Amino acid sequence: MSSRLIYGDIGGTKTLLGAAILHNGKIQQHLERRYDSAAYHSFLIMLKDFLGTIEANGITGHSTAACFAIAGPVIAQQAKLTNLPWHIHAKDIAAACSITKVKLINDFEAAALAVEILSSSDLVTLQTGKAEAQAMRVVLGAGTGMGVAWLTWQSGHYVSLSTEAGHIDFAPVNRLQFGLFEYLQKKFGHVSIERILSGSGLTYIFNFLQMGLQEEPRLPKITLNEGDAPIITALALKQKHPIAIQTLDLFNEIYGAYAGNLALAGLCRNGVYIAGGIAPSIIGSLRNGRFIRAFRDKGRFSIMMNKIPVQVIINTQVSLLGAQQEVLRLQAGIR
Repeated sequence: MSSRLIYGDIGGTKTLLGAAILHNGKIQQHLERRYDSAAYHSFLIMLKDFLGTIEANGITGHSTAACFAIAGPVIAQQAKLTNLPWHIHAKDIAAACSITKVKLINDFEAAALAVEILSSSDLVTLQTGKAEAQAMRVVLGAGTGMGVAWLTWQSGHYVSLSTEAGHIDFAPVNRLQFGLFEYLQKKFGHVSIERILSGSGLTYIFNFLQMGLQEEPRLPKITLNEGDAPIITALALKQKHPIAIQTLDLFNEIYGAYAGNLALAGLCRNGVYIAGGIAPSIIGSLRNGRFIRAFRDKGRFSIMMNKIPVQVIINTQVSLLGAQQEVLRLQAGIR
């Protein structure tokens, strides 16, 4: 017996949608398409366009289940996108598109669900460690913001738990980091970890470090705005700009310490996974040792931290893969 499944990764900039025919428990046919999110007044209009496209490509039949990963909190199966005037409701999608079962999940919850099916080519190892089967895992990642999801073993498989752990307090550990904290506190009041471990956070770090340029009179001051993180990585990795290099070093030290805090909080002995849009673009910098040294630097628990596997997810479609995994579970009735 065949079923048509729909899945997607919905973001403020782009949306990835997929469809698959499931026959006797195996995917036999599938199609994926990328959309410019801002080009559509609503997600329903986009989804109906996609449904027409897949019909035209021979993926026909009644859609029995759908799962969509959304960049933002999902409350009572409803979500609002931060950068678009979209209100998405699972019941509205089911009714308007005649889909039997529809589920909305957070995009990092989806990324976590994909961990079990990632191949070695999807991962870059920062610390091999010694994994303990069925122990807790955590997936975190800096991008537009900081996303975090836990993975806990239940009933023979991992269950993903979404969080808003990107908004917990930044904990500086040395004089330079205290200076950064004070700089951001004057600007924002409360300083969450997301203020630093995000694309805009890179620019805040860069601008903070430039305040000491009187010690480097040869370097002209560069004015950067919140959306200019790619300029910083290019300056560091291609032009070897000293302030940009220092920015990545400080970013990675704070990133590693935060990842270590999450690993301790959840006793994540089966792995820490770094996702998000920034990590793949600075993979060389992440591997220079600063991240892992900060990750391990937990005093009496440093020996335990050495044993926790740490890997970077470089597959850019990990949330789409997670949504596909969840729609398969939804179709099978697995909770």
